[in-house]
Amino acid sequence: MEIRRDIHLRRLIASRHNNLIKVLTGLRRSGKSYLLRVLFKKYLIENGIKEDHIIELDFENRRNKKYRDPDSLIEHIDSQMSDEDMYYILLDEIQLVSEFEDVLNSYLSIKNADVYVTGSNSRFLSKDVITEFRGRGEEIHITPLSFAEFSSAHPEMESYKALQAYLTYGGLPYVCTEPDEQKKISYLQGLFEKTYLTDIKERYHIRGVEVMDELLNVVASCIGGLTNPSKIEHTFRSVKGIKLNQNTVKEYLEMLEDSFLITHCVRYDIKGRKYIDTPQKYY
Repeated sequence: MEIRRDIHLRRLIASRHNNLIKVLTGLRRSGKSYLLRVLFKKYLIENGIKEDHIIELDFENRRNKKYRDPDSLIEHIDSQMSDEDMYYILLDEIQLVSEFEDVLNSYLSIKNADVYVTGSNSRFLSKDVITEFRGRGEEIHITPLSFAEFSSAHPEMESYKALQAYLTYGGLPYVCTEPDEQKKISYLQGLFEKTYLTDIKERYHIRGVEVMDELLNVVASCIGGLTNPSKIEHTFRSVKGIKLNQNTVKEYLEMLEDSFLITHCVRYDIKGRKYIDTPQKYY
């Protein structure tokens, strides 16, 4: 089954040859590798790029372990670039390479190298990863499937049933392709508890992950409703019996949003033509 990611693919295509490192960010298992190494590579080949001018490495693959050494990686890439034509360098799970920032920055001065990378550790799950590349990187944020993309993968489903499934299980690609409901639930629970929260804990050195978990439950219970740190603090105190000041709530919300787990929507005053900071809606 091929899942179309037309919007993200168009962004990748538009970013070619811009003298920047293209950094694909987003939730784990949101389809970054598939977009880069399947859809984008397919586009390149269909548009006349020779396969030997596409240098592709998946660092999770044990066979590529030796290339996790920065000098070995540079030597390998350089050995593949045998002429002056453009080479497309697609590096998956780049965080497994030590000193990867220096490796990538070393190709910015090479005119016939166009570099694209994905990563999945806590650093790559944060919006500030782009700062690692000293202003020479472009972030391309990959979201889970939209409903249109989900529907395109299930043309046999009636629109109403497809919407029900999408609203229930979300748009992570694996969930889209897994027919068993219990497996979907187990997958999502495991991914959330063992991966997302662990990544956040690792990045921000949070000791009380349980409080973060509770905060997510509170936010999830008011999706689409107007709320703010003050209201959430009150909910913790009155319902959960947990004392949590507003500044801590605000910091935790920023951590969750910076890690792509939640997003917010601010109100817009049409009459005054301005955004109203608070309260906001979280999703």
